[in-house]
Amino acid sequence: MRVLITEHSRKRLKDYRQSGISDEDLYEASLRIPGQVPVATRFRGFVARSGKVFDLVVKDIEDGRLVITVIGKS
Repeated sequence: MRVLITEHSRKRLKDYRQSGISDEDLYEASLRIPGQVPVATRFRGFVARSGKVFDLVVKDIEDGRLVITVIGKS
């Protein structure tokens, strides 16, 4: 499955709250979500390689799975 990361998500990765989360972490986490996601949905409790816990908001579109935003846990 193709994973598309929005510019908004990439911008948020530069914020302090999301420090330690990489594009690869978003890619791997989004692939672990089973089934189809027809509407934007928040999925909780992913762990980055750095140990940082984060949530993802994703939606499936024709081109693949769209990562709308990332929310790092403090």
